[in-house]
Amino acid sequence: MKFLAFLSFLFLALPAVAQTGLSAEERQIVQTVDAERERTIGLLERMVNQNSGSLNLAGVEAVGKMVRSELEPLGFDVQWVDMRETGRAGHIVATHKGDGQGKRVLLIGHLDTVFEPDSSFQAFTRKGDRAVGPGIGDDKGGVAIIVAALRAMDKAGTLGEADIKVVLTGDEERTGSPIEVARRDLIEAGRWADVALEFENLARDDAGVEYGTVARRSSTGWTLTTHGRTGHSSGIFREGAGYGAIYEMARILDAFRRELPEPNLTYNVGVMAGGTPASIDEQGFRVTASGKTNIIPETAIARGDLRSLTREQDARVRAKMKAIVAQHLPETSAELEFADHGYPPMEPAEGNRAILAKLNAVNRDLGLPEMPEYDPARRGAADSSFVAADVDVLAGLGVVGGKAHAEGEWVDLESLARQAKRAAILMTRYAGEKR
Repeated sequence: MKFLAFLSFLFLALPAVAQTGLSAEERQIVQTVDAERERTIGLLERMVNQNSGSLNLAGVEAVGKMVRSELEPLGFDVQWVDMRETGRAGHIVATHKGDGQGKRVLLIGHLDTVFEPDSSFQAFTRKGDRAVGPGIGDDKGGVAIIVAALRAMDKAGTLGEADIKVVLTGDEERTGSPIEVARRDLIEAGRWADVALEFENLARDDAGVEYGTVARRSSTGWTLTTHGRTGHSSGIFREGAGYGAIYEMARILDAFRRELPEPNLTYNVGVMAGGTPASIDEQGFRVTASGKTNIIPETAIARGDLRSLTREQDARVRAKMKAIVAQHLPETSAELEFADHGYPPMEPAEGNRAILAKLNAVNRDLGLPEMPEYDPARRGAADSSFVAADVDVLAGLGVVGGKAHAEGEWVDLESLARQAKRAAILMTRYAGEKR
């Protein structure tokens, strides 16, 4: 019995022992996050219940006002950057001036979701520690974590000395145009910062292992248009008639499939049509075609995306794609155009790994498992990529959840507190480091 009692004592004492590496201020952060758990969930619920599809400009601005009301009492100078010239609502840029001595930290998230007002998926629902709602993980859960972390720092007295900038874009899911304007303020914030933390969904596998994201692949679009000499189908393949636009399209796409594969590279074909005639709308989302079986097709159009891990890989693969396109079948031609906007890669830099190492020191002090690097081929693009050329970045510091971009999107509410503690202590330690 004495032995069992001793084991029980050890079990109860483990959390305290595991957290002995925390300072008094950091222990106060932990206590505040736990005490404000329901407050944080309440903020998340209010944000989720306000539709903020990227094209719902009023809704995005309304969520921005909710965030403003949270940040201003913490001493942030909160600016709404209007982006209607790009066809989108705008961004929150909030700045907290500290003592100017510590590392300057940029926090990145977004206000918009993929669910527009005409979606049937509109409301927050909760069952125990699981909640469902549009954009609840991507990225309103991340925004709630940012607020919870900053509030905990404020209560612990570590926010006052911290130089922090928060940028919450209003068009992450459907970026405005021109992209140079749409991402201007985020890029400027990246040049200001010493460290950037991005609060998209946390990566966790089926075994419950949580990961740090030190790299993300790029995302850009391409349009392939092929042309053939139209005429009666009885003449196809003959000299003077050639192969037609659809065979030329098939040749190119199959060559992409066979010749391009390499690690961390994908190239999806999202939509395609061919015939006499074929066309694509101005937005590049809808293709139409008509034709008869006895007519050689005149035009074919395909649109897709390209995702790469480094700028070198991106440039090399683009060149290879263009070389494949140039090898025309008889009596055909083709043009490959890459979009002049898109997400650059967030390359796996050593500086990014250094942030993860620092976060893992926080994990050890919190009694949490260390987080390994996540496979970048399993992540999509995000706004952190726009600052990665100028500052070290750690991404994926948001909530644990699933079904992002789909009805039934959900989060594990327990992860809100865990992530807020990690972020707040990490920021506190950076604020204490001399620049």
